[in-house]
Amino acid sequence: MGYPPRIKTPKGREFRKPLRERKKERKRSLPHRQLPQQKPLTSEQEVTEATLKRLHTLGNQKFASTPFSDHYDRWLTNVEAVLAEFEAHPNITPDDQYIEERTDTLANIKIQLEERRQKEATIDQKIKTLTYHKSNLQQINTQYATLAGAIKTKQNHEIKRINRQIENLKREQEKVIRMKTGFFHGISKKSREQKELDIAQQIADKQRALELALLEFNAQKKKLQDDFERKREPVLKEIKACQREVSELETDGSLEMRWFACEALIDSINTLLQRKAARPTD
Repeated sequence: MGYPPRIKTPKGREFRKPLRERKKERKRSLPHRQLPQQKPLTSEQEVTEATLKRLHTLGNQKFASTPFSDHYDRWLTNVEAVLAEFEAHPNITPDDQYIEERTDTLANIKIQLEERRQKEATIDQKIKTLTYHKSNLQQINTQYATLAGAIKTKQNHEIKRINRQIENLKREQEKVIRMKTGFFHGISKKSREQKELDIAQQIADKQRALELALLEFNAQKKKLQDDFERKREPVLKEIKACQREVSELETDGSLEMRWFACEALIDSINTLLQRKAARPTD
């Protein structure tokens, strides 16, 4: 009696379950995946406090580097982002009054910053204008110094000339007074006295000429000084005005207007919350 032939199993191969069953078992064997925990919703009070704090910080933000206008767009974007986050909270319901106030405040600060931006763009021209006026003032000062120096030189020369003439006449006068003998020995007393009178008159005339010369030079100097002041005064005013404008443009002039804008937004938020608290609850 014979036996049925044995079926040989290939080496290294073992029985495996169908693919569908293996996938089911693999799913059962995988650890249970935990769903990501959702971040707890920020409370109305927390979002309000954070919003007011950030607006206060933005209102006091100083721009250290120039041109300051380069920082305006970024600052406006930050303000709008803070307001958007506040208004997006499900417990915050912006009413019409708040929206109108917020819209007006943002529109006004944008206009003010744009005006400030245009003003800052003129700083290079202001500096050139300031340089021009300073150069003009230097020319006026130089011209005045030259003319004043010429008058002083002429005055000194004329005074010295007249003084020399007076000194010569005085010496001649002394000779006549001491004259007793010599060349004038034969001159009568009357002639000598007349000679003294003539010399004395000449001395008086020269002294009068000296006084008139001093008065004339003083008048010339006063006229020159008046002309100098008349030319210099408007230039000095222009220089002071340009210096003031340049100084303002070299500092962050937008700080005050940005502070007022943030304070207005803070007031709008506070009054919104007050209106909300005053509404009757269902």
